[in-house]
Amino acid sequence: MQYEHHGLVHEFPEYREKIHTLKMTDHHFKKLFDEYHKLDKEVFRVENDIDPKSDITLENLKKQRLALKDELFQILKNGK
Repeated sequence: MQYEHHGLVHEFPEYREKIHTLKMTDHHFKKLFDEYHKLDKEVFRVENDIDPKSDITLENLKKQRLALKDELFQILKNGK
């Protein structure tokens, strides 16, 4: 089974412009955005057996990614 990336713009297409603007103007958002995408790539690699890891490790990576996604969404939805 082929797994997909969960890029932030893919997850929140209605915030496409705001994501771009915040990446360019908000250092904190950019840092979280970069961390999210780094984790997303790592999860993708594990799920697709490119870089096999234990199920527990994969679960922890997904939890970290979800926590970042929640934080990023709160910024997008409410400002800071």
